[in-house]
Amino acid sequence: MIYTGDCLDVLRTLPADSVDAIVTDPPYGLSFMGKRWDYDVPSEAIWRECLRVLKPGGHLLAFAGTRTQHRMAVRIEDAGFEIRDMIAWVYASGFPKSLDVSKAIDKAAGAEREVVGIRKVSLSDLGQGSGWNALDTSSGQYNYTAPATPAARKWAGWGTALKPALEPITVARKPLIGTVAENVLAHGTGALNVDGCRVATGEALGRFNNARTEGSSYIVQREAGLIDNSNGLGRWPANLIHDGSEEVVGLFPDTKGGTAVRRNSGGHTFGGIFPKPPMDDLGYGDSGSAARFFYCAKASAKDRDEGVAGVAGGMSGRRDGSMGSITMRKNTHPTVKPTDLMRYLCRLVTPPGGTVLDPFMGSGSTGKAAMLEGFDFIGIERDAEYVKIAEARIGAARRLL
Repeated sequence: MIYTGDCLDVLRTLPADSVDAIVTDPPYGLSFMGKRWDYDVPSEAIWRECLRVLKPGGHLLAFAGTRTQHRMAVRIEDAGFEIRDMIAWVYASGFPKSLDVSKAIDKAAGAEREVVGIRKVSLSDLGQGSGWNALDTSSGQYNYTAPATPAARKWAGWGTALKPALEPITVARKPLIGTVAENVLAHGTGALNVDGCRVATGEALGRFNNARTEGSSYIVQREAGLIDNSNGLGRWPANLIHDGSEEVVGLFPDTKGGTAVRRNSGGHTFGGIFPKPPMDDLGYGDSGSAARFFYCAKASAKDRDEGVAGVAGGMSGRRDGSMGSITMRKNTHPTVKPTDLMRYLCRLVTPPGGTVLDPFMGSGSTGKAAMLEGFDFIGIERDAEYVKIAEARIGAARRLL
């Protein structure tokens, strides 16, 4: 079900305790590309309505900007959610929006800088240049310039921003009714789908050497010797996700697998209540890039535009003065998320056959993902043009089932 309208108005019409999960990419409050809808993060009132329509124990996953994550999380928490964690989505495609201090000094002094180098760019690069270059849009090139004044030379190489390489995702949960077990049995919500979101690996994990028990009835007896503890499902999902690009993977060092316990001589757990067995060399035996621990998600032009070709967009003026619709060939939404990423997030927090809500639907990435994962979907978007794009993308996903 897709609604066109303000999310606060639409949310108030939805029944309480009616959706299983909320996965959304709301406004970050950064005035992105001058868009008015991004003037602030969502209000506490919106998150309070999200809380109301979620089933007890239902999870909320909300993307945010690094500069305004704190405001997003505080409003979500003040609305009544429990903040459970934060997932970092790391990628290599960000462009630094940095002011070149040296250039600013020369400009203020009225000094003209000498062009010392040129780099040709494609149209896709326009508007995405860093602060170190001057983009000449008339010729389609970046001009590398040299400082013209002594003060500018002193501050050459200084800027005002880092390259954006991650987006935080707030992980929140509606308070449980009773224990986790009671809540899950009553409502189907309250837990994470760990096995369904494990990171694939071809290696055997968790090999126990010479594990043994000593006088405890609650510990499972293992025979002495090497025991393969792998379940074949992959690694436990982490609170870091990356796009698999060479630039990001290159940031991770080569490491051996993590170790749980080494030469533990027994004793008791914290509090001294339960005994724990002595274990020799309990750990993992694999090695490689640390990036192997994390899920990879990649976007593509096909992902963005699938199903969009032929969709009627906004109105355009004709020569005879009448108005006609624009036939769209591309997804025009500026902040499209990869479907693989959204599928992973939906799968993480939604029970089988559950309903996913996205109150800031945009061009429908969450809806497309939910459809491909076999979930029902409720989307809310106030921009009619984006609603048409979302309907086309979700419809294309439905046809793949």
